[in-house]
Amino acid sequence: MAGVAPGRSPPAGAREGVRVAVSESETAARKTVLVTGAAGYVASQLLPAFRERYDLRLVDITREGRGGWVVDDVLLHDLRETDLERHRALFAGAHAVVHLAHNRGPRPGGVRRYEDEKRNVDMAYHVYQLALEEGLERVVMASSNHAADWYEDRVLAGEREAVTPDERPLARTFYGWAKAAYEHMGFLYAQGTFGRPLGVVQVRIGHPRGLEHYDFTGRPGAFKRNLGAFISARDLAQLFCRALDTPDIADAGGVPFQIVYGISDNTRAFWSLSNARRVLGYAPQDDSELLYAETVARLLGASPGRSGTGGDE
Repeated sequence: MAGVAPGRSPPAGAREGVRVAVSESETAARKTVLVTGAAGYVASQLLPAFRERYDLRLVDITREGRGGWVVDDVLLHDLRETDLERHRALFAGAHAVVHLAHNRGPRPGGVRRYEDEKRNVDMAYHVYQLALEEGLERVVMASSNHAADWYEDRVLAGEREAVTPDERPLARTFYGWAKAAYEHMGFLYAQGTFGRPLGVVQVRIGHPRGLEHYDFTGRPGAFKRNLGAFISARDLAQLFCRALDTPDIADAGGVPFQIVYGISDNTRAFWSLSNARRVLGYAPQDDSELLYAETVARLLGASPGRSGTGGDE
């Protein structure tokens, strides 16, 4: 089976071969799933489970991830090109698309510009429009917690307990604005504005990297925030599989559209998983408080407790 090339070190999820339970009904007819940004970090967390479950079409502008791993069955293709006909064959005959591709662009001073993110909004349009025209059933798109990160300061200040996916997205950067734009555009397609309704799930991914790679000394606030935002590789894979496989994703108004937060079952969670659990059947297995208990004790000096972002801190 093609995959990560020998001699390289993919992230933990890819290295361990994350598994997601597959029912007999779900394996009766394997879906064909197009995955964009297939050499990226998030894709490395998803592909082991995807390979067991779906027939994949992998697309990226490179086969090598930034960590040095190589995904040798990636088709080199640039979805930023504005001519939709150049991309149509990728979508033809597929059941669904998982859109992870992202235009990084230059980062002067570490701040992403409008011009960088405009290309990402354009690319999201390419995905939605071709999914609609080619008869795909579902689009699952990598949004981000930053689509609504303005609310985080209110939580950290103790003015509110949590952020829910049904609130108006308010971002603090062009990066978050672009993710919110993906979401709003997706609702246009889901409600049938351009013909048939297209099923759309937006996953606002939290913190998909291990916390052991960061130095939080003297930064308890940042540590607590990432404890709440953490999502393990197996939980991330489960969530995306549920987003692809759940037959009925209708919202309260009957539109096949959901925005869900992508976090594990974290003690210090401050983003709501209510609709991810209720609609998609998401059942996260990990809790950052337990996975990083030693670090919690060392940096926070307190027993873990389900206290959102507050508590003794």
